[in-house]
Amino acid sequence: MQLVSVNVGQVRPLRVGARSMLSGIGKTPVQGPVAVRALGLAGDEQADLSVHGGLSKAVYAYPLEHLPFWAEQRRAHGVSLFDEPLLPGFLGENLSIEGLLEDRVWIGDELHFPDCVLRVTAPREPCGKFNAVIGINTAGRLMMQQGCPGFYLAVAQAGTIEAGQTFSVVAGSQGLSVRDAFSARRLKHLR
Repeated sequence: MQLVSVNVGQVRPLRVGARSMLSGIGKTPVQGPVAVRALGLAGDEQADLSVHGGLSKAVYAYPLEHLPFWAEQRRAHGVSLFDEPLLPGFLGENLSIEGLLEDRVWIGDELHFPDCVLRVTAPREPCGKFNAVIGINTAGRLMMQQGCPGFYLAVAQAGTIEAGQTFSVVAGSQGLSVRDAFSARRLKHLR
């Protein structure tokens, strides 16, 4: 399993329909070591701490294996006219990872990097900001149907993290997978 990209962003205005609101969803890759602290990555901000950020949602990881699905959906909905790949950080993720999908990671599992440890806490839930970034009003529903939310992480051991590192998973109690936790929230989002 590999960490392909570390992405951070600042809070800035985002247009969602007719409204403008503050959002930290816009993330871009950074080079070199990045400090990992209890409340997230150095240089990263979140606008609404009631749904993103805080101790239990300090870092957001997303499997790059899902990006072709989103690129295809954007083409199918006329948002993107060309066969352009989506870049790491496009979905607001702090960590763009390969090799660990939602059905293979459990709430409570730990991701061990060379200099820090992150604990899986919850799947991401889609929101209007996510729809706006994807450019499809039903992107949240598509995320629910596809089962591709990524997952939030708490910082179990602070340190540094850097793109290109490999990581391992140390199993927790394995009571609930990220995919199952996400599926339990389906009805809320498929209305």
